[in-house]
Amino acid sequence: MSDTTDPTALYEHLAATAELPVDRSASRLLGEAEAVADDLRDCEPAVQRQRAAVVVELLEKIEETGHSEADEHLECARTLASDLADDSDGR
Repeated sequence: MSDTTDPTALYEHLAATAELPVDRSASRLLGEAEAVADDLRDCEPAVQRQRAAVVVELLEKIEETGHSEADEHLECARTLASDLADDSDGR
């Protein structure tokens, strides 16, 4: 499994934003995405792809977080979620 399709890395990036002072609307969406990412870690690959797509949708609604470190985690999470959603090798 490559780093770009590691569900734990996705969860960790999203969880890291919970400790940072981010805008309220971003915080709500990040929290929802974190919960879905946590859940997808123990799923079969097909279900992981579906739930990763939900994370992608949630993260697309965030323009910025109001905190530079959180913005970096957000960008990493977007890439990971997209890669997980598109992972077609069926790990």
